[in-house]
Amino acid sequence: MDKKEILVVDDEMSVRSVLTQVLEKDGYTVTAAASGEQGLEFLGQKAFALVISDIKMPGMNGLELLKEVKERCPDTQVIIITSFASLETALEALRNGAYDYLLKPFEDLSIISAGAKRAIEKVCLIDENRKLLNSLQKKNAEILSANKILNQMACRDSLTGLYNHQYFQDYLKAEIKRCQRTNRLFSLLFFDLDHFKCYNDNNGHQMGDRLLSQLAGIMRDYVRESDIVARYGGEEFVVILPDTPKKGAEIVAEKLRIKIENYPFDGCESQPEGRVTASIGIASYPEDGTDRSAIIRNADVAMYSAKNSGRNRICSTAVNEDVDSP
Repeated sequence: MDKKEILVVDDEMSVRSVLTQVLEKDGYTVTAAASGEQGLEFLGQKAFALVISDIKMPGMNGLELLKEVKERCPDTQVIIITSFASLETALEALRNGAYDYLLKPFEDLSIISAGAKRAIEKVCLIDENRKLLNSLQKKNAEILSANKILNQMACRDSLTGLYNHQYFQDYLKAEIKRCQRTNRLFSLLFFDLDHFKCYNDNNGHQMGDRLLSQLAGIMRDYVRESDIVARYGGEEFVVILPDTPKKGAEIVAEKLRIKIENYPFDGCESQPEGRVTASIGIASYPEDGTDRSAIIRNADVAMYSAKNSGRNRICSTAVNEDVDSP
């Protein structure tokens, strides 16, 4: 909307002429209409910052034009021209959204300039407020986006991109409460890479970090979206499998174990078996414990049982059986 555009609507040519001369002298661009209908036609062609309209005109009167202006262009200000005899009608126009009114005959033409100036200033203020609001909304969106990233960073492991230890603990606590409330179950896998110190000693810690990142990618791509994969610490990882009984968890763990031992990690030839392998322990809720400490402890014990039984295998606590690698 051009802040210099003003529409003057009056059926009297003399009034239109006076208003046009005063407003153009003030630097505004004025379009003059001889009726409400013609003014409405001009409004359909472009936007005006201000409409100055007589209140009494043949056909469409000023109140009707005011209603149309406010419906089409809510930000456009309207000044009604009236006489002392129609002052009550002017007050009605103010109640319906008119910015101000002018009394005719015009005894002081400066009143026209002052009224137009104030109305245009209001239009500018509305525009500035809208721009400020849009700017604030944009900044709020940026802040929300930044906070989202920070929240994600706070619960993610910086090396692997998996959930971190704290997030795992919080989620496990919530999962136990969910299962207690709904009488459901879940299983926990506890991973540990075999001979990881040997891998680091032979290949260097940078390659060791790369291996951990690759392993994280394998686990993340393999499990379901509802499963939670986290780095527990060092070369240890955990997977929470909601609504998964122990037998189902054993199948998942065995497939992951095979996937890992067959993956062509760089430097795997330096490992004792010429490949990277993992030992996996399994514990299930509620059969292996009903609190976090018990579930984690039993999964950890099962993982060490897998280690002590020769590594590169899975072990589940309740049945106390190993599923050997082929």
